[in-house]
Amino acid sequence: MSVNNIHEYIKPGKRAHLVGIGGVSMASLAEVLLGNGVIITGSDRQESATVAHLRSLGIPVTIGHLPESVEGADCVVRTAAVHNDNPEIAAALSAGIPVFERAQAWGAIMTGYKNALCISGTHGKTTTTSICTHIFMAAQLDPTVMIGGTLPLLKAGHRVGQGDTIILESCEYCNSFLSFRPTVAVILNIEADHLDFFKDLEDVEHSFRAFADLVPDGGYIVANCEDANTMKALEGETRPMITFGVEKGDVHAENLEMNHGFATFDVVYRDQVYAHVELSIPGMHNVKNVLAASAAAAVLGVPGWAVEQGMRDFRLPGRRFEYKGDYNGAEVCDDYAHHPGELEVLLDSAKSLGHKRVICAFQPHTYTRTHELFDDFVRVLKKPDLTLLAEIYAARETNDLGISSADLAAQIPGSIFCPTLEDVTAKLRELAQPGDLILTVGAGDIYRAGEMLVATEK
Repeated sequence: MSVNNIHEYIKPGKRAHLVGIGGVSMASLAEVLLGNGVIITGSDRQESATVAHLRSLGIPVTIGHLPESVEGADCVVRTAAVHNDNPEIAAALSAGIPVFERAQAWGAIMTGYKNALCISGTHGKTTTTSICTHIFMAAQLDPTVMIGGTLPLLKAGHRVGQGDTIILESCEYCNSFLSFRPTVAVILNIEADHLDFFKDLEDVEHSFRAFADLVPDGGYIVANCEDANTMKALEGETRPMITFGVEKGDVHAENLEMNHGFATFDVVYRDQVYAHVELSIPGMHNVKNVLAASAAAAVLGVPGWAVEQGMRDFRLPGRRFEYKGDYNGAEVCDDYAHHPGELEVLLDSAKSLGHKRVICAFQPHTYTRTHELFDDFVRVLKKPDLTLLAEIYAARETNDLGISSADLAAQIPGSIFCPTLEDVTAKLRELAQPGDLILTVGAGDIYRAGEMLVATEK
């Protein structure tokens, strides 16, 4: 089924059935399609607050995957985790109902907007998409938004606007962003990740180049000129490109000052001061994220004052250095970092904040990532004053590699392997001292350990 045909099936009056509708991106998709006049039904594995919310909008959601749920649908849209052996997908295929991927639906929706701002990169996508949202909201451009996390400003991970701009977090996993239709394609950085899908770094670079090549005449690529892999991927690119970087690029920082990890700087665009920014979020990586968002805003004609106002009110999305509470005088924060590069940036930022000790409880995410990037994880996890390791979060995998977090712990002096989340919480309770920063880190359910810890604070 070609992606172009999807336009015929997501028009007003047509009925689309969404399999896995409770997921962040799928729930956002449901609301956007509903707003466009499409009749929506859906299914999910379990009840959730998201499912309840969708029902409150008049969307019928069935719990469980029943073949009869697709009856009467003009098309079916599925999340990436749902395969052809799913009873609903099998029923749709046998009945001749077209089945589309979630990313194809988003790609089709994008063509209805003058500006499709797509933020990609191995790290920083959610934060930078959130920053762009704050800037465009400050400029009162009423954007439609899709973010892979809950943004406090929106009290959700998405927004259905009436303006001519759509802002989307754009993920490379399974090449899903190659179904998108960006008019502005942002590439924050490129590293070897998702090696259960990509062969190697070169394969990842090839995918990002294909993403950049989707930009049409009159569009822009916004690229990190201080990231060697990004520049290598874009060699010979003929489309208009705006570069950003801390020290160099069409958009860069000047008069940069760091105060306890928080930056103040001028955003310079083509030799003119575009905006003056004081960050309420720590770390040099967030300076880069703001520069990337500023570059995207500048090429779309957004005034610099909107960058200033958007950043003044900025709050990080959930699970991005998210403050959870205190325990025994220690501050407890949670972060989604699950790749060595993200982890290093997080830990370097944490260490710049001036706490007595940084204690990191890390839960590796997927066996393949832990196996492929093992040495990098070992190197980075030596940075905290104390490292606790929860068992690997399987996500979509089975442990065919026979790997365990205990293998990492064996290579990291002074680290402690905790087989269960309850063990992690008990150990943190024992270790916590006034002045400590405790970080629960990973893309799985490690945040629960920190929540259990602060829940016991009297």
